[in-house]
Amino acid sequence: MKVIESNMKNRFGLLFALAIIVMLSSLEAFGQSKIFNIVDFGAKSGLDKTNTIEIQKAIDAAAKVKGKVIIPSGQFVTGPLRLKSGIELILNDGAELLGSTNRLAYGNGDAEPLISAFQQESITISGNGIVNGRGAEVVKNLLALLHQGILKDKSWTAKRPDESNRPRLIAFSECRNISVKNITIKNSAGWVQDFANCVGVKLDSLKIESTVYWNNDGIDVVNCKDVSITNCDIDAADDGICLKSEGTPGICENIYVANCKIRSSANGFKLGTGSAGGFRNIKVRNITVYNTFRSAIALEAVDGGFIDGIDIQGVVARYTGNAIFIRLGHRNTTASYSTLKNVKIVDVIADIPSAKPDAGYPLEGPLPKSAPHNLLPIVLAGIPGHQIENILLENISVSYGGGASKAIANIPLEALDTVTENESGYPEFSMFGELPAWGIYVRHAKNLKMKNIKLNYFTTDFRTPIVFDDVDTLDLNGLVVERSEQKHSIALKNVTNFSIENANLPGSKVEQTLKL
Repeated sequence: MKVIESNMKNRFGLLFALAIIVMLSSLEAFGQSKIFNIVDFGAKSGLDKTNTIEIQKAIDAAAKVKGKVIIPSGQFVTGPLRLKSGIELILNDGAELLGSTNRLAYGNGDAEPLISAFQQESITISGNGIVNGRGAEVVKNLLALLHQGILKDKSWTAKRPDESNRPRLIAFSECRNISVKNITIKNSAGWVQDFANCVGVKLDSLKIESTVYWNNDGIDVVNCKDVSITNCDIDAADDGICLKSEGTPGICENIYVANCKIRSSANGFKLGTGSAGGFRNIKVRNITVYNTFRSAIALEAVDGGFIDGIDIQGVVARYTGNAIFIRLGHRNTTASYSTLKNVKIVDVIADIPSAKPDAGYPLEGPLPKSAPHNLLPIVLAGIPGHQIENILLENISVSYGGGASKAIANIPLEALDTVTENESGYPEFSMFGELPAWGIYVRHAKNLKMKNIKLNYFTTDFRTPIVFDDVDTLDLNGLVVERSEQKHSIALKNVTNFSIENANLPGSKVEQTLKL
């Protein structure tokens, strides 16, 4: 009996072991079945073959089992690709996904994005490879097609081909749980990345190089919620990171930006210009902006929407045209007015050179449409009857190149009303033309606090350092102005409830503040 029991145990053990082996083999086979290399679907590297059909087949197959699509080492040309729920698109080391240079590959109407998804979820793009839109070549082909009458465009003869005619590189719309990480994205003919009406977007450790054409913002986030943008290195001819609220009015909410490096021939970090809905709970931490033509930080509500709850801490701006630009305007044609309130900007170091900050880059920022002006200060501006509210600037140090000249332009203090309101103008730091201050200019504000602000210039500037016009409740604490050509460091016009403490200003205390 013991021998029989022993044999049964041995057989049971053998059967159990075989079952484990079969199960592991099945799991291994199942795991292997979830890897979809595009070459197995007929894709070939090299510039002579377009692999749109083959790569899309791999994506479609992977979507059925929530698999991974592999772009191996090599150059693979493709037209528009549509990603689907549950997949991961992996660009291996040495892999370069090249956008077709044939504009017709992106459709006969509005250009389709190179990589897109609509109403999908749980998609990842990862790896150490490159997505290269070859934007300059695409636009060259587009222009030829426009001249031949094969394609139509409403603006190309007056300015440049419309944005809708130029393919974006990555565009997700109405998607959830999207991740893009580690890859390099370069050479777009339009916006580099566009996330619209999405929930749950994570962008991490991206290298973005896009200076070959206009309107190629590095990262655009439109009407999205729960977004993080971290550890990205961006070099773009247009805005670096731009949050928008446009189209069907929605809002950008719960956005976190941290540890990013940005170079731009427009703005570094920007809210707007599109601002029909709103922006709420936006946090920025530890960003570097350099060689940037417009503003390091630009917050703009001009289309009837709101900005409420902005927390920015830790900005280093080197060689930028403007440190901080905050604007409430009225560009929309309806009776709705924008609101802008509850903004905190802390720990900023900026230098504003006398030279053009982006000089020598492939596409420089355009010269101002307004009359020539001297260097422009920090600007905080609402419009008559509509003030920006509850603004805190703390631990801000800005050094200007100086060199202002009355021969270039001059707005004397007795002529503050001549500074244009430009309520409906496109919002940018130069929209007012010449300003009467070299350090800070504030107009139409309420409940403004400035703590530990330090201003300096390298060469002479004839203007007053700081001008406040139409401000209700102004609190200055720890203000330092290193130098001033004027005996008055601060000019106040229509300012109520004003307090100043711990100031270190040139000249005698009796003359430091001028009330107009």
